[in-house]
Amino acid sequence: MDFQHSERSLELQERVRRFMRTHVEPVEELYYEQVKPEATRYRTPQILQDLKRLAREQGLWNLFLSGEHGQDPNNTGLTNLEYAPVKEIMGRILWAPEVFNCSAPDVGNMEVLANYGTPAQQERWLKPLLEGRMRSGFSMTEPQVASSDATNIQCEIRRDGGDYVINGRKWFTSGAMNEDCEILIVMGKTAPDDPDRHRQQSMILVPRATPGVRIVRDMLTYGYDDAPVGHPEIVYENVRVPAENILLGEGRGFEIAQGRLGPGRIHHCMRLIGCAQRALELMCQRAVSRTAFGKPLAEQGSVREDIAHSFCEIAQARLLTLQAADRMDRERQQDRARPDCGRQDRGAQHGRPRYRPRHPDPRRCRRLAGHVPGACLRLRPLHPHRRRTGSGASGRGGEGADQAWRGDGLANAITDGPISSFPRKARRHEHLAGGALTTVTGPDVRAEGA
Repeated sequence: MDFQHSERSLELQERVRRFMRTHVEPVEELYYEQVKPEATRYRTPQILQDLKRLAREQGLWNLFLSGEHGQDPNNTGLTNLEYAPVKEIMGRILWAPEVFNCSAPDVGNMEVLANYGTPAQQERWLKPLLEGRMRSGFSMTEPQVASSDATNIQCEIRRDGGDYVINGRKWFTSGAMNEDCEILIVMGKTAPDDPDRHRQQSMILVPRATPGVRIVRDMLTYGYDDAPVGHPEIVYENVRVPAENILLGEGRGFEIAQGRLGPGRIHHCMRLIGCAQRALELMCQRAVSRTAFGKPLAEQGSVREDIAHSFCEIAQARLLTLQAADRMDRERQQDRARPDCGRQDRGAQHGRPRYRPRHPDPRRCRRLAGHVPGACLRLRPLHPHRRRTGSGASGRGGEGADQAWRGDGLANAITDGPISSFPRKARRHEHLAGGALTTVTGPDVRAEGA
């Protein structure tokens, strides 16, 4: 891959970096102060609303989305490789991506609606999401099954005349606690007896205010919540929605999940790398300014070793993610050049034939899922040992950004399922491919969630 970023990416990186330094970093702790009150814990803070208006006025809005719904007048948008370093800059402050309308789960949900939604679905739900007037949730993970394998999903989506009726229990439904959340994308089974286990699932749009949608509680990760976003447990009890709310058609849920998977992991990894890079910078500042046993921490051998390891691990994670982004872009270009790349789907029935992106290479996604969260967790203030080494007692506590970093870092280490399984799968495929990183052959192993 070419290690020189494009002029378009470099220009956006500088604009986002300048915006972050001028407008976001000075009010970071104010954001957490406005989130603290219990009565307004899941309400978007006023400071964030003000920053969103300012970012949109400056054209730093929906940077992730290409095509007719993106901000580029030529409808080209940024490639994954161009957008990745921009996302890293946003990730230096965990809540900053929402300032640019580039936060999860809305990013993935907007991409789903843009790629697979009907014109009516896009008008009703995609348009207000693109404008930042509402938020959304993604409801896939279930407590009863290992949901990182999407074929395990058990939530029932049953056709009943002109409606679908949904029954099931979900948890860690990202975004659903926020007061601005109005729509949920729910994954369930419409054909549990289909012999093709990848055609059993469907995705459907469920307004959060629909009768039968019951939020049980917000979920915590090692004692940390993610207010004002939230990741609640939700019970769907005879939830009835119109049949036109189905996405792409029955049996297409796994296909949509795979299309959502690749870009989503790129975004999450680069955001977490940005957080880790900032943590390393703070670790170095602390090491220079703090004295223990007669000399600065920076002169202590163990602290130097931790800093060196952290630097290398961040560089590895960054390059691995950029390599995956580059490969995804190249495969997409190859697909667009194929004569059958615009094959008809349900959208064509509505006068919108469109390109359906090919599933991302699962081997590269596994390398990212197996390496990036673990590498970033080893940093101060994310990893307990390095946090204690570099920060002493202050590394055990902390509020605001420090607390959010640890909670988010821990959450990302488990979000995609058992983290130890990904290196095992990656090693297996490297063995089958003879260790080749650029020309992996063999069947697509489709056993991953979104």
